[in-house]
Amino acid sequence: MKLHELRPAEGSRKSRKRVGRGTGSGWGKTAGRGQDGQNSRSGGGVRPGFEGGQMPLFRRIPKRGFNNIFAKEYATINVDRLNVFENGTEVTPELLLEKKIIKKVKSGVKILGKGNLEKTLTVKATKFSKAAAEKIEAAGGKVEVI
Repeated sequence: MKLHELRPAEGSRKSRKRVGRGTGSGWGKTAGRGQDGQNSRSGGGVRPGFEGGQMPLFRRIPKRGFNNIFAKEYATINVDRLNVFENGTEVTPELLLEKKIIKKVKSGVKILGKGNLEKTLTVKATKFSKAAAEKIEAAGGKVEVI
């Protein structure tokens, strides 16, 4: 079989139903909508989740918990990811974005303490865990909260 001989399987491609195109088609006049009622009208029908006046499912199910809309979400990275930089580099959120270590700066950047740091760096971030700050300073670097 060659590339130009490829065809869809028999019956796998079905042409769409064109309704309201005359009585001879079998889908003329009311176009499959029936004679009367809410669904026969243009713009008719009910909103999503409506159950005919019965209490809808999303209102019957109990709600749990609390979602704080003011919560801050930080882009987090571990100290071992900072080993890609050269000694003496000033690591900023912009530099982390540029090197694709973080995808986006949300409410800021938080440095966490997993792994080891072998480079001497000046790290500028919004937050640091205690372990991360200790490891950066132990490697001879500096921690700056911005």
